Amino acid sequence: MAGPEQVRAWAGRRSVGRARSPYSAAAAGGEPIVAAQPTLLRFAWLGRVSTRDMQDPTLSLPRQLGSSQRALPEDGLIVAHFYDVESGRMDLDARGGGHAHEQFDIPITRDGGIQDLLAEAERPDRRFDYVICESIERTARHMYYGTTIEHRLERAGVRLLAADEPFQLATVDGRKPKVATSLLTRRVKQSISEFYVVDMLEKSWDGFAIHTEAGYNVGKPCYGYRARHVPHPVPAKRAKGVKKTFLDLDPAQAPAVRMAYHWRITERLGYQAIADRLNLDPATYPPPVPVDPKRSVGRWTYSNVRDILTNPKYTGHMVWNRKGRKSRGNRANPIEEWIWSAQPVHEPLVSLEDWLKAQDISGHRFGSRSTSNTNVKHPQTKRSYLLRTYLFHGDCGRRMNGKTRRGHAYYVCEPKKGYVPDGHPTAGSFWIREDAIVDKLNEFLSTHIFGTYRRNLLDSTVRDLGAAAQREREQRLAALRREIDDTTRMIKNLVRNFSRIDTPTEDFVRDINEERAELHQRKTQLEAQLAEAEEANQQAPNPDLLDTLPMGEVRIEELPEDTARRLFEALRLELRYHKDTNQIKCTVTLAGTTLPATRQAADEAVILPFDRERRLNQRKHDNENKEGAMASTSPVPILGVPPAGLEPAT
Repeated sequence: MAGPEQVRAWAGRRSVGRARSPYSAAAAGGEPIVAAQPTLLRFAWLGRVSTRDMQDPTLSLPRQLGSSQRALPEDGLIVAHFYDVESGRMDLDARGGGHAHEQFDIPITRDGGIQDLLAEAERPDRRFDYVICESIERTARHMYYGTTIEHRLERAGVRLLAADEPFQLATVDGRKPKVATSLLTRRVKQSISEFYVVDMLEKSWDGFAIHTEAGYNVGKPCYGYRARHVPHPVPAKRAKGVKKTFLDLDPAQAPAVRMAYHWRITERLGYQAIADRLNLDPATYPPPVPVDPKRSVGRWTYSNVRDILTNPKYTGHMVWNRKGRKSRGNRANPIEEWIWSAQPVHEPLVSLEDWLKAQDISGHRFGSRSTSNTNVKHPQTKRSYLLRTYLFHGDCGRRMNGKTRRGHAYYVCEPKKGYVPDGHPTAGSFWIREDAIVDKLNEFLSTHIFGTYRRNLLDSTVRDLGAAAQREREQRLAALRREIDDTTRMIKNLVRNFSRIDTPTEDFVRDINEERAELHQRKTQLEAQLAEAEEANQQAPNPDLLDTLPMGEVRIEELPEDTARRLFEALRLELRYHKDTNQIKCTVTLAGTTLPATRQAADEAVILPFDRERRLNQRKHDNENKEGAMASTSPVPILGVPPAGLEPAT
């Protein structure tokens, strides 16, 4: 009676179905001829090792290849080698494009990376039918990307195998190999691998946060500080000579940091302008030296100053996680994600308040130069514009840029298509002439800021309210100081009275300690309130600051542009043009911290009656010098009449 074995034998002889006969068709004479040996099973090997700072690819990759080869069946052969030296946590689209493997002498011929493997697997002329790796974690550290790679291979008809997992390739009794158990094992391993990575990252994050709160520095000390090494607290690492680092002040570099912040806050200079000033005295302000001294340029640069003015470590706090080295491509993280030490842990070079002021100025200065020179990087720049940086469109908030038409300077609000902000007129761009703005600005400065009757122009109600608020603030400060003195005296009396008791009871000692703790807490709260009140008092409006400025007339068009811009920066000038009403709102801010710079700029700009002729001659002389300098470096004169048409803003 025939059974399944006879059917399969018949199918083998007839070459029917999946079974293949080991013999070819019968030759002449009826005798079967033994056919060629069965084709070997073709495998592609997939390897990956983490970044070169974590592992040694010259050892890890050969080990992975050896493990994969030992797991092959007898008729299996690896015909292609694909591997990468990169992190397994990268997005799949970003994988396989690195060149880190080129830095090592890896004794394995490389046919490509993960992207090359996937691309070849989808071609009909691929060289392999299976892909094998040492363990499934080598494909990716994220389970999602690992299953994506597996799915793309299976869709192309290529099975992904792992050397540390049992697998079966041949059919048994016509049945497909069972994969349910191995699939469960693989998914559990992938889950454990991803859990391990995430858990390690979370613990490392917490460790770095504690490290930061303790005041330890990571990496090279920032300019202005030098490293103070201390033995590592872990005995095993301490025995190997590993140390941790605190920051100590560098007396040779600290003055440059202080001056950079001083110029930034008082004069609102740009990064390059500050670098130019520091370069005038390299002996007093030595330029920074990078980690690789060969890259040193021997002078201050724009980026040197930017790094100093944006680094919060100068406040005395240790700060970590300012940049996303891996998660954000080394871009800056939001400030709310920074990790700060709770208290200052090294000597500060600037106060936290001054650091915040410097950051506010960055928003004001963004995209605008400090100096009066033209933008030499722009190939079409012909001139500079006096009011750039200070003129805004009052409705949409955009900074207006300068353009020239028929020999006249204009300021235009002209957003690009698709980037029109709310409040901007739907008609497109609009223009306003510079001389019209300058006339109104001269009138405002000459009357409200430097005029004889400037105090009278302040609304009497505002002045009265300001005086009353100032008296209230002063009374508040005096009351807080009295409370602090009283609390300090109570603490001393408490200690003095306790010392007079010969044999205090346990309850008495407990009550004394509780009362003393409450008094200390009360004193701490009062001191915090006093600091806050003093800061508010310092920032409060004070009309008396007007009296410290000279009196006279201001003619912006008669001033050298550098002098005019110093005056604008010292006064914190802001101009907002409202197209609907055709009015300009002029705002000037006087602050006690910047008053010396304001007075100096005002002394240079204000014209006294007997000084007009000298100022005009000086203006003419400066313009001639500027034209001569431009003629020697550029064929276009700075004050010449440009050709017809519009020119780009500078």
